[in-house]
Amino acid sequence: MLFERIYEEGLSQASYFIGCQKKGTAVVVDARRDIQVYLDLAAKNGMDIVAVTETHIHADYLSGTRELAQATGAKIYISGEGGEDWQYGFEGERLIHDSTISIGNITLTAQHTPGHTPEHLSFLITDGAVSQEPGYMLTGDFVFVGDLGRPDLLDEAAGGVDTRFEGAKQLFASLKKSFLPLPDYVQVFPAHGSGSPCGKALGAVPTTTVGYERANAWWSEYLANDDEQGFIDELLDGQPDAHAYFARMKKENKEGPAVIGKLSLVEELSTDQAREKLADGSAIFVDTRDQDEVHQGTVEGALNVPAGPKAANFAAWVYDPEKQHEDLIVLAEDEQAADDFRKTLFRTGIDAVKYFVPTIEGLPAYTPELISPAELEQTSYDALVDVRGKSEYADGTIPGAQQLSGGSALWRQDELPENGTLVTFCQSGARNTVVSNGLRRAGFHVIELEGSYAAWAAQQ
Repeated sequence: MLFERIYEEGLSQASYFIGCQKKGTAVVVDARRDIQVYLDLAAKNGMDIVAVTETHIHADYLSGTRELAQATGAKIYISGEGGEDWQYGFEGERLIHDSTISIGNITLTAQHTPGHTPEHLSFLITDGAVSQEPGYMLTGDFVFVGDLGRPDLLDEAAGGVDTRFEGAKQLFASLKKSFLPLPDYVQVFPAHGSGSPCGKALGAVPTTTVGYERANAWWSEYLANDDEQGFIDELLDGQPDAHAYFARMKKENKEGPAVIGKLSLVEELSTDQAREKLADGSAIFVDTRDQDEVHQGTVEGALNVPAGPKAANFAAWVYDPEKQHEDLIVLAEDEQAADDFRKTLFRTGIDAVKYFVPTIEGLPAYTPELISPAELEQTSYDALVDVRGKSEYADGTIPGAQQLSGGSALWRQDELPENGTLVTFCQSGARNTVVSNGLRRAGFHVIELEGSYAAWAAQQ
């Protein structure tokens, strides 16, 4: 059996390529939307991708299931569990508890493991060339290393009302029914790692075992004592902020993400062409540099989405394709860099990168307004805004600051003074620069606290 874990660092997301070497066939589970990595793996190993499936309707990234099936002719398998409200809106063979997918000598057996979402499936994997018993489990957002998938995202991101309590009960039952009865040696491969907002304490180790989690996970004592209420109370306490774009991901993944197909190259614009598009409002400029460079000067009205692992997340914080329909002009050194940036943004459903320029020289200039921590007391403002997460805010903030998580700030503008001045900060400044430029584009007067909370705290 060929078993490959493909990890997307920015989204802390894992997908899996599983192939039968004897038959030369493979299945991909929880594919991301830029699919070249799976095509390359298939070509490298002389395999055909004949099946593609996913554990559940994802909220944190846009699924590549349809994209990969379109490119390879693979058969789509999707959950048929969860009831009428949780059925996918696109074609695929529906899987229920104990349904199987066979890829040569390899069998994936679906296990209905609701709790994170009602339709959630996990997959037991049996390598028939070695054993007739499963040795691996792809747990999706059910069991993580040291943690569990959060049951409150349907409330936070899908418009649910108090669904977290039923979800927590379902997680407890899923652990009892589908996880704990497995042998200790079964290896567990989750869909997310440390840094994902799909849980509150995910481990950085990529894999675990049933036996290790049974002995060491925070929830193990509650299960051993059959303490459902204690389990629910601890599970729901302290869950991180959910990004506002999760609601869009849920909807698009349920309906079926648009298939990208073969793309034309990102077009390079001259300075004059870029200036014209910015002036007529048909495009938005995206400065892809880091905060220090942006603070030296950027383009008037620009968004800041630093190129790198977090670009897909940051872009979805400040650009909503359901409401914003402008093309994006990105700062990139060449065509390849622009294309890499565009593909990263595909992962959160932003398909608007059409152009690039290699320099900001000659474009309308703007220098972001900054103040040092020493200047804060002498600065007049209407709101001091901490754009970090709830747990960071609870651990300590600047007196008088309100918390407005960066991932939802542009969706919660009604909580800010309409015509006032904002002073914003995060921990070290990277998130703050992303959010502050988004708020400026939305019409707010924003002053950034230079060095953010870390700099302020160092002076106390």
